[in-house]
Amino acid sequence: MTEAKALSCAVWRKSSRSSANGQCVEIADLQTAVAVRDSKLPTGPLLTIPTQRWSAFLQAIKAGQHDLS
Repeated sequence: MTEAKALSCAVWRKSSRSSANGQCVEIADLQTAVAVRDSKLPTGPLLTIPTQRWSAFLQAIKAGQHDLS
């Protein structure tokens, strides 16, 4: 399946911890990549990140490597 086809069928979701003011990002699993977009601009630009890189990013967050506090 092409990326364009995967995006047309994408199921977008956002964190259950997102605030009600719409200031969040949404992600969609495209099988070989993860798409990320701004929830306020659903037809705007998006990023696609290879699945392995996305997994590494999440592991780094869980390990505290991107802690901004």
